[in-house]
Amino acid sequence: STVANRKDLIADHQKAKVTAKELARLEKQRKLAQTLRLKADAEETGEDLERKKAWEWSIEQNERWEAKMADQAVRADGRFHNAEDEAHKQYNRNVRVTKPDLVAYERAKEAALGLAPGMDTLAYGDSKPSEDAVDRVVGKINKDLDKGKRKKKEEEDETVTYINQRNKVFNKKVARYFDKYTKEIRASFERGTAL
Repeated sequence: STVANRKDLIADHQKAKVTAKELARLEKQRKLAQTLRLKADAEETGEDLERKKAWEWSIEQNERWEAKMADQAVRADGRFHNAEDEAHKQYNRNVRVTKPDLVAYERAKEAALGLAPGMDTLAYGDSKPSEDAVDRVVGKINKDLDKGKRKKKEEEDETVTYINQRNKVFNKKVARYFDKYTKEIRASFERGTAL
């Protein structure tokens, strides 16, 4: 009875997976049919389908979408051009991640310039960053340096068993799967007492 129950459970699970796939396929076909229907209706009435769809979005939503697309276009260029481009990309990534505290900045600026709160001026004042800001920058620099050191240390510590980078990756894959079986043989071979 246990074996029969197990078979029924597996069959039900497979049927549910097929049903989920079938539902997804049907939903995709329904959306495609709806899009084609809208396109045909727009052609009959002489309307511009893209313009009709645009009415569903607010100006703010559209601006967010365009900003997102522009950001994706900037990020999409992942090729290495030269060191200056790489430094500029790294700078832009750091700027995107860093969120400034504008309220604290305005308070510090007003205090440094001796202004009443809310006043603005174009005069240049002395600025000293907070301890948290300095710690954040130092932490980021140390983290970036540790990445490079860790990679170099890993490369220095390992024995060279490869002839090029592709062979190195292949050897790592082989080692990951088969080292547990060949560990004893390798150890005895290195000792000179092969089996």
